[in-house]
Amino acid sequence: MTPAELAEVVLSAAHAVFTDRGLDPAALPARTAVERPRNPEHGDYASTLALQLSKKVGVPPRELAAALAEQLGRAAGVKSVEIAGPGFLNIRLDAAAAGQLARVIVEAGPEYGRSDRLAGLKINLEFVSANPTGPVHIGGVRWAAVGDALGRLLRATGAEVGTEYYFNDAGSQIDRFARSLLAAAKGEPAPEDGYAGAYINEIAEAVQRVRPDLLELDDAAAQEVFRVEGVALMFSEIKSSLRGFGVEFDTYFNEKDLHDRGELDHALNRLREQGHLFEADGATWLRTTDFGDDKDRVLRKSNGEWTYFAADCAYYLDKRERGFERVVIMLGADHHGYIGRMKAMAACFGDDPERNLEILIGQLVNLVRDGVPVRMSKRAGTVVTLEDLVEAIGVDASRYALARYSSDSPIDIDVELWTRATRDNPVYYVQYVAARTASVGRNAAEVGLTRGDADSFRPELLDHEKENELLKALAEFPAVVAAAAELREPHRVARYLEELAGAYHRFYDNCRILPRGEEEVTDLHRTRLWLNDATRTVIANGLRLLGVSAPERM
Repeated sequence: MTPAELAEVVLSAAHAVFTDRGLDPAALPARTAVERPRNPEHGDYASTLALQLSKKVGVPPRELAAALAEQLGRAAGVKSVEIAGPGFLNIRLDAAAAGQLARVIVEAGPEYGRSDRLAGLKINLEFVSANPTGPVHIGGVRWAAVGDALGRLLRATGAEVGTEYYFNDAGSQIDRFARSLLAAAKGEPAPEDGYAGAYINEIAEAVQRVRPDLLELDDAAAQEVFRVEGVALMFSEIKSSLRGFGVEFDTYFNEKDLHDRGELDHALNRLREQGHLFEADGATWLRTTDFGDDKDRVLRKSNGEWTYFAADCAYYLDKRERGFERVVIMLGADHHGYIGRMKAMAACFGDDPERNLEILIGQLVNLVRDGVPVRMSKRAGTVVTLEDLVEAIGVDASRYALARYSSDSPIDIDVELWTRATRDNPVYYVQYVAARTASVGRNAAEVGLTRGDADSFRPELLDHEKENELLKALAEFPAVVAAAAELREPHRVARYLEELAGAYHRFYDNCRILPRGEEEVTDLHRTRLWLNDATRTVIANGLRLLGVSAPERM
């Protein structure tokens, strides 16, 4: 019996109690939940339904709990129900009901853990969005891992998700990038406000291979060629790096397109219709202070140039007009002050900032070697890049390490720890279970042990303490996935997988799956193989949500 199934049993018992007592069943919630007690001695699951309904129906909580306990005790698969405290229900399942979960998981396969909790919600998820003036640095890599995992989680819970990368290919930073490429091609030092690093020389050389006559042009014309070709090459390199990291976007959106298609004027007109624009000092302003911003924002300068914030407004409106109900944007630690103006901007468009716009801020990441932070890349010259991280610890370890922590916490990634083939390396610890469960399956086949048909599955035999512990851990997976998606916290999946790995190791050490020597294959062996394979399924499903592989051998 899964937690969801047990929750339905609890609701059914409540309906029977209400009917018997002449209470209105309409007072019952559409759904309820059961959870694992903190202390396993209190039972397999706990329900607070009696406490939730007590005031609504005017019945003391313990009295209502007693009636629910009596009704629940008659339900198939429920071994016992105890009342605790003011009206908690502590529920124990019999071994057969608990063990059925192993078959449910194996038969569900990749679908186990998925739900429709967020069905009907259309979300635009923007992450990374590094400027095309250099390689993706380690802060952007964090968002690549977390953002991609979040997209997978949102889809696993039924949301329609469009992932998006925004290229800031318009504005002064692109001019500085082009001037830096021109200087490198001419063998001159980088401009004072420009970009440096080996990658600048590489791109300048690549552009010159396409246009060998480039330096024969005047500086303005040459700079324009470097701008167009250099940005395209950098764009291609960033996409290739992310693809190698396992991250593909549904949409790559260019800021320049907003300008070329007149979308900034369109956004300006919409804001003017809403009555939130005003003119001052020859410039056009958006009155964001009406919605909590610390100051009003310029959209168009007195010289006619657009501000970056004007492009932000146009881009937000573009997303909403593409039908996305919720816009989720992931930004780096240096963008915290950006939240207020963006929320105010959404309100100026007539949206509900709390419903339509969500901004997540990620904290800094350091790559540490021998206890000392790695400060710069050999290629980029100033920062640690995606390639540096992958070269140091690999793709799987990088993705797992970055997704394992709450994104609002700074983290240090220790090269020695994350490359160690020991249990203190979290990704190794989890992937080892994936490999061990696969190995058990191979060894079982060699001795003629298979799960067999339905008649061979005897869930009532799974009555060992460690089997029960593993089953309860497996049962938690759908709730963990739902919570990770709704709270935007992929790290919950990683931490859960580590707990599940521990439960499997304890089961493996205490409950023999394979027959010894000439020992006859029994239904217990077959049923434990179901439990082994159920664990493999959940480990693989969880790692897939993080974009990490579930190896069959290590």
